[in-house]
Amino acid sequence: MQIRRRRQGAAATVAALALILTGATAADAHGKPPKPPKPAKTVTVNLIAFNDFHGAIDPPTGSGGLVNGTPAGGVEYLATAVKTLRAQQEQESPYSFTVAAGDLVGASPLVSAAFHDEPTVDEMNSLGLDVTSVGNHEFDEGVTELLRLQNGGCHPVDGCLDGDGFAGADYPILAANVVDKTTTRPILAPYTIEKVGGIKVAFVGMTLEGTPSIVNPAGITSVSFLDEAETANRYARELRRHHGVRSIVLLLHEGGQQTGATPDPSGCTGFSGAVTGIVSQLDPAYGVVVSGHTHRAYSCALPNSSGASTVVTSAGSNGTVLTDISMTLDKRAKTIVAADARNLIVENGVKNADGTWQQSAPGVFVRNPATVDPAAKAIADKYRAAVAPLANRVVGSISADITRTANAAGESTLGDVIADGMVAYTSSAGAQLALMNPGGIRADLIYTASPGGEAPGQVTYGEVFTVQPFNNLVVTVTLTGAQLKEVLEQQFAGYAGQSTTRILQVSDGFTYTYTASAALGSRVSAMALNGTPVDPAGTYRVSTNDFLANGGDGFTTLTAATDRVTAPGFDVDSLAAYVGAGPVGPGPQNRITRIP
Repeated sequence: MQIRRRRQGAAATVAALALILTGATAADAHGKPPKPPKPAKTVTVNLIAFNDFHGAIDPPTGSGGLVNGTPAGGVEYLATAVKTLRAQQEQESPYSFTVAAGDLVGASPLVSAAFHDEPTVDEMNSLGLDVTSVGNHEFDEGVTELLRLQNGGCHPVDGCLDGDGFAGADYPILAANVVDKTTTRPILAPYTIEKVGGIKVAFVGMTLEGTPSIVNPAGITSVSFLDEAETANRYARELRRHHGVRSIVLLLHEGGQQTGATPDPSGCTGFSGAVTGIVSQLDPAYGVVVSGHTHRAYSCALPNSSGASTVVTSAGSNGTVLTDISMTLDKRAKTIVAADARNLIVENGVKNADGTWQQSAPGVFVRNPATVDPAAKAIADKYRAAVAPLANRVVGSISADITRTANAAGESTLGDVIADGMVAYTSSAGAQLALMNPGGIRADLIYTASPGGEAPGQVTYGEVFTVQPFNNLVVTVTLTGAQLKEVLEQQFAGYAGQSTTRILQVSDGFTYTYTASAALGSRVSAMALNGTPVDPAGTYRVSTNDFLANGGDGFTTLTAATDRVTAPGFDVDSLAAYVGAGPVGPGPQNRITRIP
């Protein structure tokens, strides 16, 4: 398959081509009428793609709301960008599809999460999403809740909190590799087929096989997650044999990343990641893979099982980036013979004359009302108004920005603060230390942010919920010193089933060292609690969230803990209570020591 770079001036090119064709229809010098044009041998199909939206009704703040310094994201701006690009694509070809690669819901800010992500589904319906795959976060509330988001109906416990019912997603949510353990059939449709210019194009959708290790196990006991490449190839065979489909787009919630601090969103510099191994096994009918999960932006050409190239894209997260994809299909072979892609930043700010972006306070960007989509705003405003009394309630204060940015050892100032808050919140259960998974920290606390008009440094419930949006329980368990060391050894990829290195955030008073070059299982040393070495035979009361305690993120050793006590409320309440005793400053990032 030919790989092209996405054209920057497609509309102008099409317009110029139309003039040329119009001129060619004039009678020739002998006055004979022109011959009718030969039917085109190819069909152009355009895609608009994004991923990992995570209920970003409002523009994300902090580093999550910037793409190489450009303020971006939020549904009102995403909808405008989608509709504008769709209009441009439809000038080139009547075939334009808007697609996504999972995690549209889950880990969402309060304005969406408070209504079980119904606002996000409403917004996706409004902007014209055609199809999406599932992602791991579609399973945050379990399989039954995912089926409700597809099929509609009020929440079984909370009802329809907005008072006007819920019809579900207008678009199919594909789950080719998520099968019911009893029937072995996918819990949702594995693919959908579209007909374009006489050619059938299929969209196959799936999440990463490793989903069970990164969602709460309680909600997925009835399903299995299958190998991505094997599943994709099985459906390629089925589509070819039973439907005559030879052109397939894979919507895959797994991805990779470029190297460098500020990579080109449309680049592929130093690319690596799990998606490369999956693509290398794919049937060449998969001419395009729209990927996600890593929250990175890229546009790559990666070799598939035939050695030919497949276009692989990702559009960051939170609606900050859109991917503009063009595919050329051969009418005779019915295959994708060329494809190209570029990423577009979904700008939401106001530019100064010197090219910088207007800010109302340091790090707080002025939003551009001219690029707000009215339909998206109407939906968002409805839910903003409903949730405002809760979201805008001031719960505490901070003295400076407290962020997720990790130091060389993997420790962040916000991770320190959250772990300290857990110990304070569970003192009645005898907590001595706390462990927090970094993937559960979803946003920064910004000193100058003022979503509800509060003073700088004041923190609202909506802000702490955006940091910890999963409604995990806070539990306190007993571990031996040896078990605690084993938990820390499980931070490193390749050990005891761990797939990804994840450095747990720890509370004040607990310190340890790890040697990155040491053998797996022997990296952690010098564990101490309040200066006293941890005794392998001793017992310790450790607080964490129930996701980790249930073995999430690959920390299976935690399931052997005993004497579990569950605190009232949720993990967000722990953080809210801690900043309520503020002002709280950034954590010191001095509890974990890394030796190369």
